[in-house]
Amino acid sequence: MDDAELQAIRQARLAELQKNNGGAGARGSSGIGGIGAGGSGSSDTSREDDMRASQLAQVLTQEARERLARIRIVRSERARNVEDLILRLARNGQIQKKVTEQDLVQLLEQISKQESQNNRTKIVYERRLHEDDDDDDFFD
Repeated sequence: MDDAELQAIRQARLAELQKNNGGAGARGSSGIGGIGAGGSGSSDTSREDDMRASQLAQVLTQEARERLARIRIVRSERARNVEDLILRLARNGQIQKKVTEQDLVQLLEQISKQESQNNRTKIVYERRLHEDDDDDDFFD
């Protein structure tokens, strides 16, 4: 796509969002989640994402937030689970100070160990109990 086509698509999308939001502009639909589908559902999710980001900013150091952002790029589900865990710990008062990058690494290692224990596969060998005479036929 060239720049003119891309710009036309962006303008059409912006006009659609403005129409859906009652002329409020695309302000409510942008945020952490990006541009949503329009309507009140996307503004609610963006508001929740903003609230979540502000809570994480209070609990995490800058380095830990950067590390979590890099994790989100690679494994968004794991990053979301770690964020949920950190916010739950903070709400319960189990976090006394800001979470550093090293604390985040330790937390990720614990989660990884727990997942590997849950997903551990066990290989069971079943030996034949009866004698198999077919192997001895060519020695006679």
